[in-house]
Amino acid sequence: MKLTRKNFVKGLAIGTLSLPFLVRGFMGKGQAQGEKGSAIVSGKKYQWKMVTTWPPNFPVLGESCTLFAKWVEELTGGRMQIRVYGAGELVPALEVFDTVRSGAAEMGSGAAYYWAGKIPAAQFFASVPFGMNAQQVNSWLISGGGLELWQELYRDYGLIPLMGGNTGTQMGGWFNREINSMEDLKGLKMRIPGLGGKVLERAGGSPILLAGGEIYTGLERG
Repeated sequence: MKLTRKNFVKGLAIGTLSLPFLVRGFMGKGQAQGEKGSAIVSGKKYQWKMVTTWPPNFPVLGESCTLFAKWVEELTGGRMQIRVYGAGELVPALEVFDTVRSGAAEMGSGAAYYWAGKIPAAQFFASVPFGMNAQQVNSWLISGGGLELWQELYRDYGLIPLMGGNTGTQMGGWFNREINSMEDLKGLKMRIPGLGGKVLERAGGSPILLAGGEIYTGLERG
């Protein structure tokens, strides 16, 4: 399933934010297909938990998780129900990866660059500075072998990535002072995950990793 939001924010092109669903993988492909068939025949019901990096009922990103869960329940005739937990309701935002990996939740929603500390290459499936736009990323994932590489990358962690949305290009930043030169970036603290943060760091700034729902509080506290 692919949900696309074009031109989420217009501005300086930093990259494309691809939003995956993480699903814990319990068995091989053939076994999974067999269980699926038997579940349909037997009417077996599933109740899954989805943890997210987005605040509860967060516009667009969080709402899409709720919509996904609604569609799954409708398409399975009620046999599969997914309860969505916003960041902080069950686990903190940046613990989604490990929560799904450990089996404490069956699914998670976030952005792959949040897991850079665990899987550096995961950043290429979220946002690359001055990289592909939303349509190009979608084409690469769907038709260019990108999804297969993503699945291979997560396989050792017992996880299966699924496309869960794409915000398109992001702003280069919002600042409380004018940025007119490279010199202005030195010492600048900026919330920017992934490879974009590496670019800022090389320019003399200080990248900060915060979940989306914590940005406002971070700005308030300086």
